[in-house]
Amino acid sequence: MTRSPAPGSVLSRLRGHLIGSYGLLALAALLFLVFSLALPDTFPTRDNISSILSNQSIPAILALGATIPIATGKFDLSIGYGLGLAHVMTMQLIVNEGWPWPLACLVVVCAGAAIGALNGVVVEFGQIDSFIATLGTGSMMYAATGWITDGARIVPGPSGLPTAFTDLYDSRFLGLPLPAFYVLAVAVALWLALERLPLGRYLYVIGSNPRTAAVIGIPTHRYAVYAFAGSGLVVGLAGVLLAAQQQTGNPSVGLDYLLPAFVGALLGATTIRPGRANALGTLVAVAVLAIGLAGIGQFGARFWATPLFNGGTLLIAVGLAGYSARRRLRTRATAAGHP
Repeated sequence: MTRSPAPGSVLSRLRGHLIGSYGLLALAALLFLVFSLALPDTFPTRDNISSILSNQSIPAILALGATIPIATGKFDLSIGYGLGLAHVMTMQLIVNEGWPWPLACLVVVCAGAAIGALNGVVVEFGQIDSFIATLGTGSMMYAATGWITDGARIVPGPSGLPTAFTDLYDSRFLGLPLPAFYVLAVAVALWLALERLPLGRYLYVIGSNPRTAAVIGIPTHRYAVYAFAGSGLVVGLAGVLLAAQQQTGNPSVGLDYLLPAFVGALLGATTIRPGRANALGTLVAVAVLAIGLAGIGQFGARFWATPLFNGGTLLIAVGLAGYSARRRLRTRATAAGHP
């Protein structure tokens, strides 16, 4: 005869589940409240909220792109280099080659997906660790960026860029910056793919146990390539948006976005669906980072505060992910030990 768990044990597990799943969301709300009380004239204003949504749109999209390979247990360190290459390619095609901007954007996004697929092929069929492989391909992307620009900025002529292109970043919808809706669209698409389609279930199984995935008939190599291709496609979108934001082709941009993207993706894996990379968790993590950076920025923090905040948060994210994994193992072991 099995014994039912003690009420205290059930409450403890429920409390732990709620904290693990929604603690980061509560932290985001708490941070916003604290900064609003400390800076009532500047922080909780519509202009500040719009600025946060606009400024963090590209890091958020890049973090969502990084989330896809992480779901399979792989890491794509080339996303920062890919962002720089995509934004330079966009400017090169529009400014120097005279392409219509919609065609240029489409080509860049498709090229991003192709480069991502190539990353997947190198990792899966070349049997090279994803850290090493994507660092190598990322360096090659950086070389391609330098070759395209010859180390100089791509600056539009006197007529400037097409207004319809720059409006991709500058426009507003329902009173909010349009880039915020791009982030929402990418997050919803990724959530549907990972949580509601067989593709997502396959990616999670591969990330959890590749051998088991192969045994049950999942083509692990193919779906890992799909994950990298999806990441590359999202990076291409982010590159187009970055070109519309900066309106110049800067060969050195891109790497600054790498750390925030991984912080968002890894920290997001500790919330909503603790223990696995997920789109909603990534959004919550990006919100925490955005609110924190905006708050300390308004307090007059020095320029080095941003990398310090991102690096410290990355360490916390990895530590929380490890703690969450160990806690789940202990919970399973305890449950298996019940008579």
